[in-house]
Amino acid sequence: MPSKPSPDRSGLDQELVIRGGHLLTMDPALGDLPCADVHVRGGAIVAVGPQLPAQGVPELDARDMVVLPGFVDTHWHLWNSALRALVRGDDPVHGYFPVTLGAGPLFTPEDSYRSVRLGLAEGLLSGITTVHNWAHNTRSPEHADAELSAMADMGVRGRFAYGWGQEQPLAQPMDLSGLEGLQQRDLPSHLLTLGAAVRTPVSNPRGAVPIGVVSEECARIRALGLPLTMHARPGVVSVLAEHGLLGPDLQLVHPQGMSPQDCALLAAAGTTMTCSPTIEMLYAQATRGVIQFHEMEEAGVHQSLSVDSSGASANADFFACMRALLWSHKQRFGSRVPLTAQRLLRLATLDGARDLGLDHLVGSLTPGKRADIQIVRATDPNLAPVFDPAHALVYSAQPGNVDTVLVDGRVLLRRSQPTRWDSADIVREATESMRALARRHPLP
Repeated sequence: MPSKPSPDRSGLDQELVIRGGHLLTMDPALGDLPCADVHVRGGAIVAVGPQLPAQGVPELDARDMVVLPGFVDTHWHLWNSALRALVRGDDPVHGYFPVTLGAGPLFTPEDSYRSVRLGLAEGLLSGITTVHNWAHNTRSPEHADAELSAMADMGVRGRFAYGWGQEQPLAQPMDLSGLEGLQQRDLPSHLLTLGAAVRTPVSNPRGAVPIGVVSEECARIRALGLPLTMHARPGVVSVLAEHGLLGPDLQLVHPQGMSPQDCALLAAAGTTMTCSPTIEMLYAQATRGVIQFHEMEEAGVHQSLSVDSSGASANADFFACMRALLWSHKQRFGSRVPLTAQRLLRLATLDGARDLGLDHLVGSLTPGKRADIQIVRATDPNLAPVFDPAHALVYSAQPGNVDTVLVDGRVLLRRSQPTRWDSADIVREATESMRALARRHPLP
């Protein structure tokens, strides 16, 4: 691929101490620490607490800042990030589904690489350190390699969910040979794992896939020992349950249009649900009902949070994702059913890590876990004065407040500037790809 990350200029990768920040650890045993340090060595958190002894170790001054785990996005179609140049909301002609269905088959591996890098650059600026790359335009093994290379080059942690091409006939099983081949060789980064995205066997904008085809795909993927993910639509839970396809290795997307029986089935099976509130409020609420976060919560379904598509929602602002869910919940329940800032932050960190099976590694500032950390300035005008950091982050924070981001102990963002990539190059390449694609796929 043509563009590579810029050389690191941070000088803080080997060992460092984050000093004097207000720590939101997300660890129930540690709680919040108003003035404390985080000692990082070899990519791991080795100690958390006030005034940690670490003489001669490089320090990051986090006074007047909030230190918390990096956000964990659990469902993101990174391949179409650059398509926001062409997508116009849910317009019947220029909207997300018409554009992705029409333009997806024209994507080259280079287009996919450039678009994924654009999305990840924006995500890292928003404090996102782990992504679930929901790759539903995997048109060839070369496209999969391109997306994985982009993830590795940007230095993020994540899962690559191998999918299908947008032109894939509905009655034809996915070509899973590429996934099987990927599993047999080393991925380009030790931070990456594999999964698979499968199509939905009920009515949806791309059409329903025969349940026999879905069952065959799920069986082959499960034989590989890989996790599954699928978009949920009204009626899908009962169909999956009837055919024995629910399970703890399955994640569904979008908690909308579910019956109480559906919620109970999901909880009993251990199937998880990721909520994409920015998209669900903008696109689907009129046709699939309200966001049923509360119903899932009451039933005991494990949930997480996701961007879905920054090409459709127009950004990858994870603070806005938390706020959108908060607004939806307050519109439905007011103050009768509280949804706290602390709960939303846990949804965006530790619960996301658990959904991806990574909570033993990330999601909290726990000694022994990997150092995936974000540091947010509390003195910026849109946040200050900060008395309650959790409340301030959920109600007021923006990506521009994110000062520093570490993934596996490597500093990827410092003083709100990337240390390993050139944003101008990423934007230029993504723009070139979309201009060339627009010439191949002229809009009506």
